[in-house]
Amino acid sequence: MRNLPTTIVALAALMLPATAFADLPVGTKAPMFRTSVALAGKAKRFSLRNALRQGPVVVYFYPKAFTQGCTAEAHAFAEATDDFAALGATVIGLSVDDLPTLQKFSTEACRDKFAVGVATPQIVKGYDVALTHPGAPANMTKRTSYVIAQDGTITLVHSDMDYRDHVKLTLAAVKKLAAKR
Repeated sequence: MRNLPTTIVALAALMLPATAFADLPVGTKAPMFRTSVALAGKAKRFSLRNALRQGPVVVYFYPKAFTQGCTAEAHAFAEATDDFAALGATVIGLSVDDLPTLQKFSTEACRDKFAVGVATPQIVKGYDVALTHPGAPANMTKRTSYVIAQDGTITLVHSDMDYRDHVKLTLAAVKKLAAKR
């Protein structure tokens, strides 16, 4: 691939399955974090510890706001927000985008339904979601979804650059948690 233009190499790297790369395993405690988020265009603060007091949390990482797959994934989570809420779950999307970008993304792509936040370097490292494919653009995360039970235990990890199964699988995991209550 050395002779291909950088853009083609980067796009090809993004299409490779991310499952070969490490993620936090099911059954481990999720790293607690606080970060700046945007909800309906407004800047706020988010604490995972506080959110878990209300119920399970879906933390999904996405590479970059306003890209085709990330926008489609945000639309899908927005459409399912009421289903998650009915089960007592909170959804938060995280990327390394800056807060002004996320404020716009929260309204346009997330349709004011759920918060999107800044994945700080500490959060990216803690959740092991740095996009490290050879030739991939710097400073992006893998598309990885975690479902975290109220006790802070990770109950589902789905890491796949294809956005299409993330909502379906995380909602199924949240339903499974709700059935245990």
